[in-house]
Amino acid sequence: MSEQSQNNEMTFQQTLKNPINCTGIGLHSGSKVSMCLKPSDVNTGIVFVRTDQPADRATVRADWDRVTDTRLCTLISNDAGVTIGTIEHLMAALRGCGIDNAVIELNGPEVPIMDGSSAPFVFLIECAGIQQQDKPRRFIKILKQVTVGDGTKFATLTPSPVTGFSFEIDFASAAIARQEGYVKLGNGAFKAELARARTFGFLQEVDQMRKLGLARGGSLDNAIVINGDKVLNEGGLRFTDEFVRHKILDSIGDLYLAGAPIIGHFHGCRSGHALNNQLLRALFADETAWTYVDADEIGAFPADWMAVEKVAAVA
Repeated sequence: MSEQSQNNEMTFQQTLKNPINCTGIGLHSGSKVSMCLKPSDVNTGIVFVRTDQPADRATVRADWDRVTDTRLCTLISNDAGVTIGTIEHLMAALRGCGIDNAVIELNGPEVPIMDGSSAPFVFLIECAGIQQQDKPRRFIKILKQVTVGDGTKFATLTPSPVTGFSFEIDFASAAIARQEGYVKLGNGAFKAELARARTFGFLQEVDQMRKLGLARGGSLDNAIVINGDKVLNEGGLRFTDEFVRHKILDSIGDLYLAGAPIIGHFHGCRSGHALNNQLLRALFADETAWTYVDADEIGAFPADWMAVEKVAAVA
């Protein structure tokens, strides 16, 4: 591919070439769900459609102001009260693969958890193929710092010429302990460096979560499970710092609910889905903190700028 065609690919909006289907289990509902990823027109963004609902109430847009629950996942709702849960891993894959416009059809209330990471969704997108469209990609450029949270848990966006994500976690369990990670968008390593990082939880919390109607579909096949200071999964970890990598992955998915890729730096400290959404709400509440820019206003991008270049982490 020539340098010019690479730059065109990154400058213009993209969708899927073909529809593609999968079936899996909902992490929290425990129900079997069928999903179909479909191409969509320019400027339509990411839209979910519940095929088990009447057409006039089936559509739920993947937007920050549609988030109505953040207990252990990100859940969006429409005005009719129809919901789609556990969208963050799929949203991260769409962001990481550079998909601007897509329709996601589901016959149930939750995106299938697959193996607990974004890797199966990246595989689906690659199998479907990526189609360049004829409109420039639009970005959200951060103009000034926005922060939510307190001294122990917070999330912040700051101006930066490149898009980066950094994160800090600190758990009492020696299986996790303290980890820091940083990624910046660069040379196409999203698939290799970040997508395979799985969600995680603690064995002692499972009973309480199930009383709340959560984690009914959780298992060692779709999550890292920790008991005390030990990882119970037979194969162990995929990365020594898989936990912080997954927190970054979650943040990428949650922030893609902004409706466009963000040019700026995100930093999270012990934050989660709730703070990530609060950060977007605070950002859009301040019109002086951001602006829309088109790709042709910014100039040429390096090849594969939408993917993650590197994960630098310390455990």
